Amino acid sequence: MDKISPETKQEALKIAKATQKQGQTKEQTKLIAQGIEKGIALYKKQQKQKARETSKVLKKRAKAKANDQAIEQGGLSDQIQDSQGSSKLAWGLLGVSWIGFLVFYFFSG
Repeated sequence: MDKISPETKQEALKIAKATQKQGQTKEQTKLIAQGIEKGIALYKKQQKQKARETSKVLKKRAKAKANDQAIEQGGLSDQIQDSQGSSKLAWGLLGVSWIGFLVFYFFSG
């Protein structure tokens, strides 16, 4: 287990003495203080783990957001290219229809 800091040991001993019952021996108080130390150490370990997990989630979200933005920007350029291609197609069809109309008009009459 992680090393317990002197400040944590002092705080645990202070809590153990504050909750000491009448007739409780110093050895019992010391054991209670050790239990409190372990509890504090476990709490700190859990908080560090939560902080790491939160950090990982935030990094994944940021990465996903960056990927979404890149895809969105790529999608916009594809849309621009598609609209340019469909514009050429529309003008080409218009030209063919006019040529067909003129051919029909001059050769049918």
